[in-house]
Amino acid sequence: MANRKKDVYKPKPMTDGKRNIIQGLLQEYDIQTADDIQNALKDLLSGTIQEMLEAEMDDHLGYEKYERSSENNYRNGTKTKRVRSKYGEFEVDVPQDRESTFEPKVLPKRKKDISEIEDKIISMYAKGMTTRQISDTIEDIYGFEISEGMISDITDKLLPKIEEWQKRPLDAVYPIVFIDAIHFSVRDDGIVRKLAAYVVLGVNEDGKKDVLTIEIGENESSKFWLGVLNGLKNRGIKDILILCSDGLTGIKDAISTAFPATEQQRCIVHMVRNTLKYVANKDMKAFAKDLKTIYTAPDEQSALKQLDAVNKKWSPLYPSAMNRWYDNWDAITPIFKFSKETRTAFYTTNAIESLNSQFRRLNKQRSVFPSSQALIKALYIATREITKKWTMPIRNWGLVRGELTIMYPDRMSD
Repeated sequence: MANRKKDVYKPKPMTDGKRNIIQGLLQEYDIQTADDIQNALKDLLSGTIQEMLEAEMDDHLGYEKYERSSENNYRNGTKTKRVRSKYGEFEVDVPQDRESTFEPKVLPKRKKDISEIEDKIISMYAKGMTTRQISDTIEDIYGFEISEGMISDITDKLLPKIEEWQKRPLDAVYPIVFIDAIHFSVRDDGIVRKLAAYVVLGVNEDGKKDVLTIEIGENESSKFWLGVLNGLKNRGIKDILILCSDGLTGIKDAISTAFPATEQQRCIVHMVRNTLKYVANKDMKAFAKDLKTIYTAPDEQSALKQLDAVNKKWSPLYPSAMNRWYDNWDAITPIFKFSKETRTAFYTTNAIESLNSQFRRLNKQRSVFPSSQALIKALYIATREITKKWTMPIRNWGLVRGELTIMYPDRMSD
């Protein structure tokens, strides 16, 4: 993955007010080390929450702490509460009222952990929100400002986890692997460019899906794809039975080099789309219906016969429309060895396109990513959220596994 300049938070200009606050902190807390700063921040956070609780109680009662009032409800001491935060634990004294009707907002009852703010930020980042949008949302919800730089710092904490995720060990065998690409606009040295995120999705021997890797790149080539596939081998993959993809440049040569026994399956849905791309609207429905007779044929011989029939019918109007099918026939035919139920498991990249459709939501929130690092962070966070739901095997996995075991003997575990 190409290195990009990391976004660096630029603090707002130093003002006399800031300078006085810093000098006061240095004197008040005798700050000498970074740990001293952390302790000072924890103390300040504790004090700020304490003051906000007092202000909330004043608003609730309708008068300040030492004012006289004829109201029946009044202050009734405090209750000590231990609170967890990103800076550590501390205690605050929560004001109580005689009628027990006080419901603090800054620190709600039974709430003892305020560190989840970082989790909220990560979740919003996963939805594709920009740092500015997150900052505005936090201010709207919680009533305090959090800088865009702080948001970047929080999400940057994920970078070691992303690196660890990209290098984690993989299974020895993946019966089915899908590869697809989705494009994003990324700013690089002030220039906006289109970069592709190449997503590799595997189905393991238990039939469960897993995103094996996400690679950010510009140009597809045999060299690029060989690097991606060798990366998967270095992480433990020894065999892939079927690899389904669109017509990615150089992927065929890379597969034959890295995994010689792997069969490449061209995505049928992409084949249909690419064929209909240049067909007139009035003919599209009929043409698509004829194409379906090819990939739903009971066997390869019947499929080839249907291919010739479709080509003969439509070549007078669209002479080059079916060339792609003939040129890629060897990568289309693997599906014909299997039952129709099993074909649905890998004849299309729909499994990965469903994932990519959720990635595309990131584009709805932001038209341009500030760097490739920001893009990979967003994709990783989104992947983490999406894959939480992947707890069950893919449909009809028992049947699919059984047929794969017969078609590719001695390549799957018992």
